[in-house]
Amino acid sequence: MRKRLIGGAEHDASLADQDQDWLNLELVEEVEITSEDAGHPIESALLPPGGVGWRAAEAGRQTIRLLFTPPQRLQRIRLEFAESTIERTQEYLLRWSSDGGQSFREIVRQQWNFSPHGATYETEDYRVDLLDVAILELIITPDTNGKLAFASLARLRLA
Repeated sequence: MRKRLIGGAEHDASLADQDQDWLNLELVEEVEITSEDAGHPIESALLPPGGVGWRAAEAGRQTIRLLFTPPQRLQRIRLEFAESTIERTQEYLLRWSSDGGQSFREIVRQQWNFSPHGATYETEDYRVDLLDVAILELIITPDTNGKLAFASLARLRLA
């Protein structure tokens, strides 16, 4: 049997250990977030050297939106999530826009099961070729079963 991924983003975990010139996200024009825990600011997930990561102040679905001026070309997106306290199924949607948010194109939609006694960390590394990215949007549903859960993001890196 042959299998081939078509369309969308190409996932390649082997990229994690390669040297990469990461985009300096301090130069992002603006970051929009639906909520933010004061002890876990978005900068902690976006800027080196990293730290505690971002965490929502409110339970439920959350959005992180990066607005680029000028628009950027993205060739790699790395997401890192951590959850060590509760069992939950998280879903995230990563999408982008080149027209200022009038339309979006989906990069990936994925679910992950966190378990304090098993999987507590998720790293996703995608190769993409996106031209003129004006907006990169990450929508996180922290628990698809409707439990009270807070969205979080350990780190987001772009190249």
